[in-house]
Amino acid sequence: MTLLHLRAVTRQFATIDGPALQILRGVDLDVAAGDRVSIVGRSGSGKSTLLNLLGLIDQPTTGVIELDGEPVALMSARRRDRLRGASVGFVFQQFNLIEGLTAAENVAVPLHYGAGRRYWRRAHLAREMLDRVGLGHRLDTRATHLSGGEQQRVAIARALVRQPRLILADEPTGALDIETGARTMDLLDRVATDAGAALVTITHDRAVASRARRVLELVGGRLHALEPSEVAA
Repeated sequence: MTLLHLRAVTRQFATIDGPALQILRGVDLDVAAGDRVSIVGRSGSGKSTLLNLLGLIDQPTTGVIELDGEPVALMSARRRDRLRGASVGFVFQQFNLIEGLTAAENVAVPLHYGAGRRYWRRAHLAREMLDRVGLGHRLDTRATHLSGGEQQRVAIARALVRQPRLILADEPTGALDIETGARTMDLLDRVATDAGAALVTITHDRAVASRARRVLELVGGRLHALEPSEVAA
């Protein structure tokens, strides 16, 4: 079943004294439930712009984006916000943890915007998720006292605590050493599999990209499929 569907998606930005800056020039992409996709590209190729579109943070200049067959352009801003909170989990390169909070408090943050049972059980759900990523012994440790690898695991737990169907990982190993980065990707893939979530990784690292079932390269504002031999090159 197709979870996310993009056709002929473009994104351009106005400039002060010149022509509009064309970042994406016609992106086609289908992401199925439980899929594993990596998107590679050079700095400035538009990977972050595409990530914002996939995560319903931004809207395309032209083209169609559908979530579960429903055109995003027809949704109200409030509905997009609700869907993003319920269906999309973000894992960032710089972790984006709140320094003054403990690991458990950081993971519980997304649950403060929910309602019902999840809201009232937010502390328990945060502890449970940290156990799953191997940090049950660091629940009450402030973010500033965690190692880089531990901070990334907290960020993964926070992204998954609401059980999203789509996980977007933006350079998830970029701030980590090679060994810690490999362990982080193992963990991210395992918890995504357990949750049945699709995982889309934005990366410049071909070793990270090669772990996905499909590897796409963003060149000239368009996505092109890469063969395994091209990924390893």
